[in-house]
Amino acid sequence: MSDRVTVIGWDGSPLTAAARSALSAATLVAGAAHHLALPEIPPGAERIRLGSLGLAARRIAGHRGTAVVLADGDPGFFGVVRTLRAPEHGLEVEVVPAVSSVAAAFARAGMPWDDAQVVVAHRRTLRRAVNVCRAHPKVAVLTSPGAGPVELALLLEGVHRTFVVCEELGTDREQVSVLTSDKAADHNWRDPNVVIVIGGAGQAPEAEPGWLLGQRPAPAAERGWARPQPGAGEGQSAQLRAAQLARLGPRTGDLVWDIGTGTGGVAVDAAAFGAAVIAVDADPDACDRVTAAARKRGVQLQVVAGRAPHVLETLPEPDVVRVGGGGAAVVAAVADRRPERIVSHASTRDEAEAIGRVLAEHGYDVECALLQSVGLDTRTWAEQDRSVVFLLAGRRPVNR
Repeated sequence: MSDRVTVIGWDGSPLTAAARSALSAATLVAGAAHHLALPEIPPGAERIRLGSLGLAARRIAGHRGTAVVLADGDPGFFGVVRTLRAPEHGLEVEVVPAVSSVAAAFARAGMPWDDAQVVVAHRRTLRRAVNVCRAHPKVAVLTSPGAGPVELALLLEGVHRTFVVCEELGTDREQVSVLTSDKAADHNWRDPNVVIVIGGAGQAPEAEPGWLLGQRPAPAAERGWARPQPGAGEGQSAQLRAAQLARLGPRTGDLVWDIGTGTGGVAVDAAAFGAAVIAVDADPDACDRVTAAARKRGVQLQVVAGRAPHVLETLPEPDVVRVGGGGAAVVAAVADRRPERIVSHASTRDEAEAIGRVLAEHGYDVECALLQSVGLDTRTWAEQDRSVVFLLAGRRPVNR
């Protein structure tokens, strides 16, 4: 079994004394091709080209001698340390860190990054990484082959962003390019690269410094969600919106469709939870209202003017959907796209049964509740308004 595993971060700078000492004693060295070409590697050491981290960890665990793993940037930040420390390998790990590729990318761009989201894009996580880019004004994307700047740009179609693409950081071939997202698909990019995605209607760069990495907490005046909205119509009561949001459970990495957005209350709250949101409405005035509400709340969302279900055909795949208008026909079109959850509402039992039947026919587990809320004037305790509505929620079983 390997006596010791030292993980050395590499950022293109000269190796530290600690890193050189570990390498001089190594009988096995694992890393990428450019790592294995470093002159400090002992000529007699076994060399492993890193591909599958799990396979490399098993080989290191079975090695009799001293092992070193070289990795770009800080290996403890979305890096190899997590894999090597997995209990099944039984390895004792010592880490010699370097500047992370994310920190280096923002340094090249001359930008602070305490307010940035950081995501990893593989083929299996690419869509969720794109959703974070939709939802936040500053995102660093650690890319991989098949999930790089081109794929990010193609999936962000219709959403304007600026890309800062940092290729081969720390090497003689390092290059930093700044371009709009619609131009990124026209280039051939070299791996490895980091993409900083910036833009949208989020908080301005000159905002007060935050205290929580990757977030700008809302001011106290913005505390709470599903707040009452003046002029909210049928199906827009604060109580119904709160129940719909609770069943949708929007979260970072999700894409939410809010169809028939109306005042935009659900759309804006879902965006405040960190989800990417597409708000759809056939009424141009409603589109303007939700745009203004998002700007006031300091969140990002995409507004699409058009009538469902036809306008839905070109939208990217959703994770959860609220159908605020259109009834069973729109619910059926949404269910065809197989989101995890769908919520809607109806003013009559016949409408509720029709929606519930559509959800069940598409294989969703269906919940229905009759919600009644009464607003009271607390000065006189007289009734102000009353709302009675059927709330329907469909949840797609995990195995379907």
